[in-house]
Amino acid sequence: MKLGALEAGGTKMVCAVGNEHGQVWERISIPTVSPEETMPQMIAFFKEHDIEALGVGCFGPINPVKGTATYGYITSTPKLAWQNYNIVGAFEEALGCPVGFDTDVNASMLGEATFGLAKGLDTCIYVTIGTGVGVGVYANGGLLHGMMHPEAGHLLLQRHPSDTYEGKCPFHGNCLEGLASGPAIEERWGAKGAELTKRQEVWELEAYYIAQACVNYTFVYAPKRIILGGGVMHQEQLFPMIRQQYEKLMAGYMVTPELENLNRYIVPCSLNDNQGVMGCLELAMEAVGERLLAEGLRTGKLFNL
Repeated sequence: MKLGALEAGGTKMVCAVGNEHGQVWERISIPTVSPEETMPQMIAFFKEHDIEALGVGCFGPINPVKGTATYGYITSTPKLAWQNYNIVGAFEEALGCPVGFDTDVNASMLGEATFGLAKGLDTCIYVTIGTGVGVGVYANGGLLHGMMHPEAGHLLLQRHPSDTYEGKCPFHGNCLEGLASGPAIEERWGAKGAELTKRQEVWELEAYYIAQACVNYTFVYAPKRIILGGGVMHQEQLFPMIRQQYEKLMAGYMVTPELENLNRYIVPCSLNDNQGVMGCLELAMEAVGERLLAEGLRTGKLFNL
């Protein structure tokens, strides 16, 4: 099938065309401005390629809960022009095809579950640490939703005894995003992470906070693997430091086969930063399946009536 994928970010919209096997044939990047400016460009791209379905992994918060009044909306985002915008409805009306919808980090999690390191696992989490922090949760064979999507990037943490930084998050200074995101690193240390590679103390503190979050995620979600992505995690020296801190903080409390080898439990993303787009392709396929099921139930063809 010819499928569309939209990785909708706060600064850019990555539009791609591919198939159900995760193959990406073409992609473009469009600046995220306002719906009035950005949507027509994206719609034109997908119309040009005559896609059969679209998967959207979107910055948030969003409402991904089907059957609710604002399903398909970007809700209380700090990007004011996009607040309360019905992005799914706009694409369905313009393209006339099924549209799958979830958060950007859930799309990345789905990409890893379908094509990457989480394939074959029924429970896993994907954590992206960059400009913000997001967590995609794949639980018992599907993406986790409740009253909305998890916001586990705002998990509250204990500060390191030596850390006096107030935190970058305007809502909670001591959440993972407030203490460990890219902007938090830059504000605390006065330089971007890429310029601080050789500063050991920077990454020891970062590893402390990420490991603390991972321990809490293990307790809450019991994932069979934790995948860490995003710009901050391009600092590959973080991984052994996080694993060491994780083992110390876990203190032997949980004993499972997965935790016997932390090199295989806490891992970098596996799809060359394509996990988001590939997850969107899978969201598109899921939307096709849902439409076929609904049509079958409506007509009775599902039961050969």
